[in-house]
Amino acid sequence: MTGDVATLLHTGPFHRALRAAVAARGLTLDRLRVRLGARGVPVGLSTLSDWQHGRSRPSSPLAVEALSEILRLPPGALAALLQIPADPLPRTGLAERDGALAELLDALPGSRRVDLEVLSRQDKVCVDAQRRSSSLWQRTCVRASRDGVDRYVVRHFGDTDGSSPVAELVALENCRVGRVLRHPRAPVLVAELLFGQALHVGDTWIFETLTRDRSPEISTVHAYGFRHAVAQYLLEVRFHPSALPVSCYSFVQAGLAAERRRTGELALSSHHAVHLMAADMTGGLLGIGWRW
Repeated sequence: MTGDVATLLHTGPFHRALRAAVAARGLTLDRLRVRLGARGVPVGLSTLSDWQHGRSRPSSPLAVEALSEILRLPPGALAALLQIPADPLPRTGLAERDGALAELLDALPGSRRVDLEVLSRQDKVCVDAQRRSSSLWQRTCVRASRDGVDRYVVRHFGDTDGSSPVAELVALENCRVGRVLRHPRAPVLVAELLFGQALHVGDTWIFETLTRDRSPEISTVHAYGFRHAVAQYLLEVRFHPSALPVSCYSFVQAGLAAERRRTGELALSSHHAVHLMAADMTGGLLGIGWRW
């Protein structure tokens, strides 16, 4: 099983995991149809195509079990993805019109402007010996959708209850920190990252930041909210050797206040880390949670 297939079996959605698994086995849809038929599960080519492209989903447990066997997938992996609604995330954007975040964005002119396309985003969270998310390293590649773009606005939610400073944002590469707004009653931060030059439409830009969280709260989750489409997203959580979680899992959320839906279990590596990768995300939140 390839890394892409393994990741999609954790993050979903079902149709993309199925399509990747079929490609990894080197099967055509017709050959897959024949093998399903040999197991007493007749399925038409058009139905298989619909399953691969998210137009419909299998309703028969026998069909899902047969697919898993033919594609050599872990038992129950495909079935678990069918427990998640076909479209658990909104198709576009993340609501930012209410609450503490909205108040900060309203105070920062232009903060909601959509003039940069996020091509890739990498997040690395370090959880320290006190079980706190002490640092967040981020690397982002963007492309300008208009002339004159010279900044990116970040949003950050801390673990604190709001009674202490939420975080310290440090510019590492190809940017510097501009205006920073902190909410007086909530652990929310909004800040400008200034590129130091204006981009032309179509130009790409890569920048890195480090966020140090000074919250004393024990951490149990990290998530990224997709305000707009992101072509590729990678999230890694690394734990201190003396503070390892009992279990880790991936999840999705339709919105900031929506119910969290688990999408799979994540195994801690020998380097005390877990990760997940997703592509073509258009809304909602994707994250990793853990239990102490």
